Amino acid sequence: MASLNPIESVIKRDRLVVLFGLLGVTALAWAYTAYLAWDMQGTSMADGRSMAMPMTASWTTGDFVLMFVMWSVMMIAMMTPSAAPMILMFGTVARKRQEQSRPYAPTIIFVLGYLAIWSVFALGGTLAQWGLHAATLMSPMTMTATPLVAGSLLIAAGLFQATPIKNICLTECRTPMSFLMLDWREGNTGALTMGVKQGIYCLGCCWILMLLLFVLGVMNLLWIAALAAFVLIEKVAPAGTWISKSTGIILAAWGAWMILTNAT
Repeated sequence: MASLNPIESVIKRDRLVVLFGLLGVTALAWAYTAYLAWDMQGTSMADGRSMAMPMTASWTTGDFVLMFVMWSVMMIAMMTPSAAPMILMFGTVARKRQEQSRPYAPTIIFVLGYLAIWSVFALGGTLAQWGLHAATLMSPMTMTATPLVAGSLLIAAGLFQATPIKNICLTECRTPMSFLMLDWREGNTGALTMGVKQGIYCLGCCWILMLLLFVLGVMNLLWIAALAAFVLIEKVAPAGTWISKSTGIILAAWGAWMILTNAT
C-alpha cells in the first residue's frame, strides 16, 4: 500500500481532530440534554420546581435564561451531527489551502458562525415557549402544546416540506462541495461569514421541524432523537428529498388527525 504524502497525512490527521471534536461537543450536549430531561421527570429542587421547566404562572429572568441555555444546548445536540459532513469538508479544503500557502479560513470559526445562527433560533424557541406558557397553551409538566397548537404545527411542517424554499435550503445543505466552491471566503471574517450562511440555509431547511418539539414534549428524549435523526437522514440519504416530501404528507395527516380527534 502506497504511503500518504505529507499533505495527505496532515489532512487525515486534521479530519480526525475535527471529527473527534464534533463527537465530543455532541456528546456533551446530549449528556446535558439528558440530564435536564431526567431532572424534569423526577428531580425537584428544594423549592419544588424542576430545573428544566419553571412551574410558576410567569417566568423570572432566571427562568428565561435557563430555558435559553436549554434550547441552545439542545440545538447543538440535534444539529451538529447533520452539519458534520459540511464541517469536515470545510476543514479539508482549509487545510489544503494552508499547505499550499494560500489564504485559508479556520474551521472553528466556521463552526461558531454556524452555531450562532442556531443560537438565534434558540432565542426564538425560548420566546415561543414563554408565550405558550404565559397563554396556558402548553403543559408545564410535559412541556407539550395543546392539541390545537400541536396539530397546527404538524400541518404547517407538513406543508412546508413541499415548498420551494425547503427544497432550495435542503439542496444547499446536501451539497457541501458545491457550497464551498461557490461561496468560499478568505480569512477569519470569511470563515465566520460562510458559517453564518450555511447556518441560515440549515435554519431555512429545519426551523419548523425543530418547533415540532412542542408536539410530544420539548424534553422528550426519544422525540428529540427522532427529529435529529430525521434531519440527518434528509441531508445525507440519497433519497433525502423524496423522504422529506413523503414525510410532509405524514406530518400534515397526523396534525389533522390530532385536531379532529380533540375537537369539542
